Amino acid sequence: MTTGDGLSKAANSESIEKLAKNMARVEELSKRLADVMAQKVPHNPALDGPNQELYARAATAYWSQIMQNPAKLLEQQIAFWGKSVLNFAEAQQALTAPPEGSEAQDNDRDRRFANPLWDNNPYFHFVKQQYLTNAETIRNAVQEAVELEETDKKRLAYFADQIIEMMAPTNFLPTNPDALERAVETEGQSLIDGLENLVSDLEANNGELVVRLADESAFELGGNIATTPGEVIYRNRLMELIQYTPTTETVHETPIVLFPPWINKYYILDLKAQNSLIKWVVDQGYTLFVVSWVNADESHAEIGMEDYIQEGFLTAIETAKDICGVSQVNAVGYCIAGTTLALTLSLLKQRGDKSVKSATFFTTLTDFGDQGEFTPFLQDDFVDGIEAQVAEDGLLRSWVIGRTMSFLRSKDLIYGPAVKSYMMGETPPAFDLLYWNGDGANLPGRMAMQYLRGLCQRNEFAGDGFELLGHRLRLRDVEVPLMAITCETDHIARWKDCYRGVQQMGSRSKTFVVSQSGHIAGIVNPPSKKKYGHYTNPDLKGDSDAWMAGAEFHEGSWWPRWQAWLKPRSGKQVPAREVGESGLEPLAPAPGTYVRVKANR
Repeated sequence: MTTGDGLSKAANSESIEKLAKNMARVEELSKRLADVMAQKVPHNPALDGPNQELYARAATAYWSQIMQNPAKLLEQQIAFWGKSVLNFAEAQQALTAPPEGSEAQDNDRDRRFANPLWDNNPYFHFVKQQYLTNAETIRNAVQEAVELEETDKKRLAYFADQIIEMMAPTNFLPTNPDALERAVETEGQSLIDGLENLVSDLEANNGELVVRLADESAFELGGNIATTPGEVIYRNRLMELIQYTPTTETVHETPIVLFPPWINKYYILDLKAQNSLIKWVVDQGYTLFVVSWVNADESHAEIGMEDYIQEGFLTAIETAKDICGVSQVNAVGYCIAGTTLALTLSLLKQRGDKSVKSATFFTTLTDFGDQGEFTPFLQDDFVDGIEAQVAEDGLLRSWVIGRTMSFLRSKDLIYGPAVKSYMMGETPPAFDLLYWNGDGANLPGRMAMQYLRGLCQRNEFAGDGFELLGHRLRLRDVEVPLMAITCETDHIARWKDCYRGVQQMGSRSKTFVVSQSGHIAGIVNPPSKKKYGHYTNPDLKGDSDAWMAGAEFHEGSWWPRWQAWLKPRSGKQVPAREVGESGLEPLAPAPGTYVRVKANR
């Protein structure tokens, strides 16, 4: 036996040994996968898709069009056939004369197809082109379903897009060159790691597939995120109220009470010192109180919007007034908490209570007349399914909300991360924003249905009034000076819809701002970054298009503009208020205890 033969045998032996270990690992992971799927808790199937009646109506409309205009169908089919044949012909030509240094086409700027093989390799090029042809044909067919009602058309377009995104070739190993190359490079280890990631995600969510977006082990609440010093100064069954430690010798007399949404955790406003709105507000010389909402469990099932107003908003405002020895506060509401702040202000107006001196709304919807991208989920079939599940669980569980939000951007928040984690075997990134995004909260069942039925579906607050606490609450009752911050590319609370709500508020002093970027980045936009600018226009008489046409663009963050607006409404300077000096003993250091409770899936 030669030396070369010995080395070859040793290498083969090593490869076989590694393969055997990998196969044993696959067997173990397959057993874990089977076990977790067997334990999956079933949920109402209506949460997974629209009622079949939608597809029946679409099919009826489609066949009606065929009968009335058969030439239209023939035209569509000929176009589809022509493109398909052309794709095949290009693949055949490439096989006989492979292209050299082929560059990506202009219409292929999709990040999923960045690998050069999508253009240089005949097989992958054909797969990509045929996928794009199929996608275009499906979308065109939906758009041309003229006999469908507009709502049905929007829903059909949404669910058709979901099918298109799901069937992308990048989502399947044999048609994903990146995943195949990675598997070869790692001798299959990437697939083992990917299966491990998949099983771990399923185990963490009782069999529901919720793709983990961030490395949770990289973050510690109060350690490297949510670190602004403060103390929980009050606690009840719905919230902890945090008072932040002053950083200036004097502060404005009127404190700020900030209400974050209870769908997620408050620390989106305190991820790290460099982009913390909470720290920035304290550093400007304000006494700041922030509510940290409880993560609901079954014991909160019967808690409603009225309880959030009474035990959350009104209690926090009264506590802040007592601690500071003042008669008024400046209030801030973010997203659903902004909607509820508007409800609270209507209630206070009807009660003759002037505890709120000014209100600031971050990305707040108050007029739900146009449901926008949420149209697919706010029709009766889907909401009926939520109601049935809520009746069984007592909760609207966080995974339902999180999945709905993710599917609005499924390419970036579901399929892209799933490919990286499950096919490439990559560890999710240590990204604080994505960590927060995955740290959702359950909602009390009663509150969730009040919100979905009364506000989102029936739009009562902007209409005849929303019945609560013995009052009919109306949008026009919001009369305090207000500033509304919206975001240009926000798909959750579209700025044009927010604008329409602000127009209907009764205040004589309104300031409306559109920040660049989206629902989070447009708000968490520190001046030091000099990243996103904002638009202003004092004229709110016209519609949203007229407002934007006449708006002035300003470089940089809106935070200093808000400070300039808030300052004259915040009173004189007084000695900084140390936490606990009012007689209320601190209960726990910030970020408190409620924020640490993970959602029960």
